[in-house]
This record gives sequence, structure tokens and C-alpha cells, in this order.
Amino acid sequence: MSETDNSGYRIEARVPGMEDYLRLRQVAGLSPFSREAAERGLPNSVFGVCLMRGDAVVGMGRIIGDGGCFFQVTDIAIEPAHQGRGLAKWIMQALADFIARLPKSAYVSLIADVPANRLCAQFGFEETAPRSVGMAREVV
Repeated sequence: MSETDNSGYRIEARVPGMEDYLRLRQVAGLSPFSREAAERGLPNSVFGVCLMRGDAVVGMGRIIGDGGCFFQVTDIAIEPAHQGRGLAKWIMQALADFIARLPKSAYVSLIADVPANRLCAQFGFEETAPRSVGMAREVV
């Protein structure tokens, strides 16, 4: 899949390379990961997209999971100079298109920062509380 819009951006269905991944997480203000963690994690992606402008990766999104039952949308990040143009919605649409082809019983989750939760809701994601509550643990 490679789709181009009229302002020179295009989406490529692929996981970003190591340098782009670490850079985009940093410049977009996402929590940093060590190179070791990224080296282990990226090859295990189920699906990914890169938002391209020319030859440069300026945004990304990934889906991780076990390939059948459980999936999680992660790493939606766009360089600040390219934010505010509806590009995150384009990334989410590419991920949603992949999700639509998953087994009907698959459980797809994400942790959305506010106000990104409004974007995720446009793609059918709903808050799970009070039935369930997201929890996290960092390894330090």
C-alpha cells in the first residue's frame, strides 16, 4: 500500500527503521525507549505505516500483538512541523483498514493520551471503564 495526497504526503505500509522510530518518538514527545528495547520490539510488529514526505519519514503508527487474538495500536507520532494537518487521522485510517481484516473475535486496544482519545473514538474505540481499567507497569 502506498497512497499519496495532494500535498506530497504518502502512507507506506511498513514499520519504520530504527533511527526513524527512535527519532519520531522523541520529537513527538512520546516516552523514550532504549535502543535495546526498540531492537527487540520493532521486528515483532504485526503491522506498521510510515508517513512520508519525499524520502523522509515524518510520521508513523504501529500495531503490535499476537497475530490472532490480541492487538494494540501504538506509536502514532508525527514530527511537530507536520502536525495540525489531519495526518494523524490518515495514519489511523491506514491502521483501521488493517484492523478491519483481523479475525472477528480479535480484541484491539490502545492507550490514548488526551486529546488523542477524540481521534481514536472516530475509529470505533471506546473507553472501557468502569468494566475494565487500563493499567501499566514500567520496567526500571
